[in-house]
Amino acid sequence: MSVIPAVETSREMACDHGALARGTLDALAEPARRPLRRAAALGVAAGLLWPAQAAALAWALAWALSGALSDAPTGSLWNGAAAPWIALCAFAALGLARAGLASAGQARAFRAAEGLVGSLRAGLVERAGRGSANGSAGPGALAALAGEKLDLLAPWLTRYGPARARAMVLPPAILALALSQSWAVALVLLVAGPLIPVFMALVGIAAREASRRQMVEVGALNDLLVDRLSALPDLRLLDAQDRAGADFARAAEALRARTMAVLAVAFLSSTVLELFAAIGVAMVAVWCGFSVLGVIGWGGWSGGVTPFAAIWLLLLAPEFFQPLRDLAAAWHDRAAAEAVAAELAALENGTSRPLLGAGAAAAPLDGPAAIRWRGLRRGSIRWPDGDIAPGERVALVGPSGSGKTTLLRLVAGLDRPDAGAIEVAGRALDDACADAWRARLAFAPQTPAFADESLRRILTDGRLGTNAEADAAALAPALAAAGAAGVVATLPRGLLARLGESGAGLSGGEARRILLARALHARPDVLLADEPTADLDAATAATVAEGLLALAATGATLIVATHDAALAARMDRVIAAAGR
Repeated sequence: MSVIPAVETSREMACDHGALARGTLDALAEPARRPLRRAAALGVAAGLLWPAQAAALAWALAWALSGALSDAPTGSLWNGAAAPWIALCAFAALGLARAGLASAGQARAFRAAEGLVGSLRAGLVERAGRGSANGSAGPGALAALAGEKLDLLAPWLTRYGPARARAMVLPPAILALALSQSWAVALVLLVAGPLIPVFMALVGIAAREASRRQMVEVGALNDLLVDRLSALPDLRLLDAQDRAGADFARAAEALRARTMAVLAVAFLSSTVLELFAAIGVAMVAVWCGFSVLGVIGWGGWSGGVTPFAAIWLLLLAPEFFQPLRDLAAAWHDRAAAEAVAAELAALENGTSRPLLGAGAAAAPLDGPAAIRWRGLRRGSIRWPDGDIAPGERVALVGPSGSGKTTLLRLVAGLDRPDAGAIEVAGRALDDACADAWRARLAFAPQTPAFADESLRRILTDGRLGTNAEADAAALAPALAAAGAAGVVATLPRGLLARLGESGAGLSGGEARRILLARALHARPDVLLADEPTADLDAATAATVAEGLLALAATGATLIVATHDAALAARMDRVIAAAGR
């Protein structure tokens, strides 16, 4: 019987809400920690195969140079004609193994990132569906967070952890191998290597702040767009569309400047890091070349180095810097992810008042539909104690902002009071019975919202009949009672029309009449109507009032929040809103 939409909730959320409140990336990634560690281990294993692969290639090249240089490495294998082919086969086999390990690691990381981002996005959608207040986050900012910003966590999850693991293992391993061949090359790597993480840490401070500011601007721009779109009819009436467009253009330009600031930091840091790496590799190349040519006779443990050692060291040098460069690039991903985590934490720590219950379908609550509240307070609004008997017709009156709509939402369990208690059908209204209580309710809000379904499905609350003609006949009395039959007749496809989320093509009064018809068709035990006659002409308002009273005549409890004195006068009792 309920016409309050149910919200599906997951039994087990993959994301830790405590981690969201703390806003730390490590805590945020905890649900995906195990697959990410495995992915990082596979990446490290792939990196450790490179020294062996480089040795095989150096072996083949050294064999090719041995005749000219007359200092081929000793051993029968080096002197055979099959030596280069053996080395090249080993190089190819190790290359395939590296590619397989790297691909497996990336696949694990992407699956883990996709699962974690999906669970966070589902949590945000669930919060919105359960009626959570989002603090200062407007609908545009929340949509940007769920639709765009959460995707920025994926690069950090897939790149930063594996890059950090490789940076911790591979450079020391390559440094040890280089030291085994040449103390001079090891010294170059030891001096040039630490400059990268030091500069990366310095740049990271500026990158983090720039990313945070850019994230704020993205949310603000989305909020501004939603606000201007919702107010578009008023802006056109006031001839203020040009000014609104100029405001939006200025906000877009501010976002562009923030985005370019983030990119400037990223490009600057990347340029400097590439410079350090290039200088390090160049110094190793110069020393190895001069050493093989005999120009330099020092740097090795016995003077110079062999062609095999020189080529091997030259192949190892770029891979010494590569994990550090990857980590530097992923550092910017971390800065963006930290900004997203901070926004998630602000949302989690903000005021959150989800609806009571699970928001799922439930069997109706037994007992007479009596309603009473004691010591009720929400924010700065307090209500005197009240009782509404089953079948009673009550009008809530008072100026705008006095708490009429809030009291309706509290009675429906769509919001939680700060103090006091509400009893319905002889039970305290809490999470245990809220879904069953809402199964007996119909709620016609002042601000209409529609699901992306046909009007026929919306009016029948998804319970479609055997054919469209039968549904139309069943819906006709409710549409007539709500004064909405003419509205449906003007729609291009009638009951098959899709109105869109905000009821496109309908005025506010017409959209409210559609929702009222839906409530009347459900024949609930309790009908909560918020300003059902607002924005209606006198004749249509009288028709709507008659429909409400007809439902009440069947024994339903009717609670109407209204400014309409004529409608309030036809109720059994009037309750003045508490005010502030």
